Amino acid sequence: MIEREDIAAWLDAASRVLLRCFVLGYLLLLLWVGVYLLAGNFLYRVNASLFGITPHEMDLLNFYGIAFVKCCVLLFFLFPYVAIRLVLRKSKA
Repeated sequence: MIEREDIAAWLDAASRVLLRCFVLGYLLLLLWVGVYLLAGNFLYRVNASLFGITPHEMDLLNFYGIAFVKCCVLLFFLFPYVAIRLVLRKSKA
């Protein structure tokens, strides 16, 4: 039978993994934004020659991509982390 302490230890480990994934996701976003801001013209030239896109389309792809990844990081890593932490805090009280 599973003990309450085992469940709490598993939830604590899961929350630490989720927090690390959240941090790594935001580091990915910062890297993406940094590369886009610093080398946006180079990226456009490479992608325009490969895919035939306009600068406006390149801006939209990057904006929507960054927004999508940000929403996914929040939804799949931060919200579960907060929920697990709230459950652990309530179980200790």
